[in-house]
Amino acid sequence: MKNGEKNWMVLYTRSRWEKKVDQLLKDQNFNSFCPLVKTNRQWVDRNKVVEVPLFRSYLFVQANHQEQSRIMQTSGVVNFISHCGKPATINDTEIERIKLIVKQYTDIEAISLENINIGDSVKVINGPLLNHKGEIAQVQGRSVVMVIDNINCALTVKINRKELSHTNQLLFS
Repeated sequence: MKNGEKNWMVLYTRSRWEKKVDQLLKDQNFNSFCPLVKTNRQWVDRNKVVEVPLFRSYLFVQANHQEQSRIMQTSGVVNFISHCGKPATINDTEIERIKLIVKQYTDIEAISLENINIGDSVKVINGPLLNHKGEIAQVQGRSVVMVIDNINCALTVKINRKELSHTNQLLFS
């Protein structure tokens, strides 16, 4: 990454601070993105639809090398997620894909990959993820777990098995 070039980086935040950190970064004129999904929460006296972060304790920020120290000073920021000793970067295409998934699908959740073994390589042949190639970690009914590199998470998207075909290529190649 060149010093002046802005890249999407992954931030690790304090627990339950994702939306707050996102707003604090936007208040500082940073381009940040905290993917939110609507979910039904049940309390003893009522049910309510609330927006919760798709990735717990993670959010994305677009910044250059000089801006990283200013971002680290933001309340609620724990650290940048690193890969090979440098902040992990996500390309614009993947950020747009996450935005599209959050917009198009209603039943989405992120799950940790720590205990999941990667399986078949597939290609999506229909829908908003058309031609998207990935490795499937799990298939149960219509639920497909697809791996996203660099953030140690996966997206669970309700997609029909008929919309997948086998391939030998890896995710985000």
